[in-house]
Amino acid sequence: MNKRLLILSILMMSATLFYAQGPGRERIKTLKVAFITERLSLTSEEAQLFWPIYNEHEKILEGIRRNERVELKSQAILLENMSQEETSTLLDKYIAMHKKKYNAEQDFIAEIRKVVPPKKVLLLLKAEEDFKKRLLQQYRKRKMGGG
Repeated sequence: MNKRLLILSILMMSATLFYAQGPGRERIKTLKVAFITERLSLTSEEAQLFWPIYNEHEKILEGIRRNERVELKSQAILLENMSQEETSTLLDKYIAMHKKKYNAEQDFIAEIRKVVPPKKVLLLLKAEEDFKKRLLQQYRKRKMGGG
């Protein structure tokens, strides 16, 4: 049971790692838009169709993440004192949240590939991963540098 609790808490902590909070959030969004724009080299026609779909997708994901923080993270603090049944229910919620994210990604890819070529869809997925890595590197650099 302790192994199950450890895995669940690690999964929930990793799920919230990249979600910025506070005043830096808008700056991060701006940097992400610039990063994606540069990586995809969208034409003006593609950009007009791309960004509304992308922004809607981001809103959907943020709603899922917010739900995840409220329903999962708040209860993760209580893991040590939860019964087997309660941890099982919490794990089921975690799985359901991941299914929602997966379905949202599938819907997004289906929509976005109607407006940009498949190569740019793949470049987008890579750009998002690269942006997360870069963000994490910057965070680590600041933590290690003391500022």
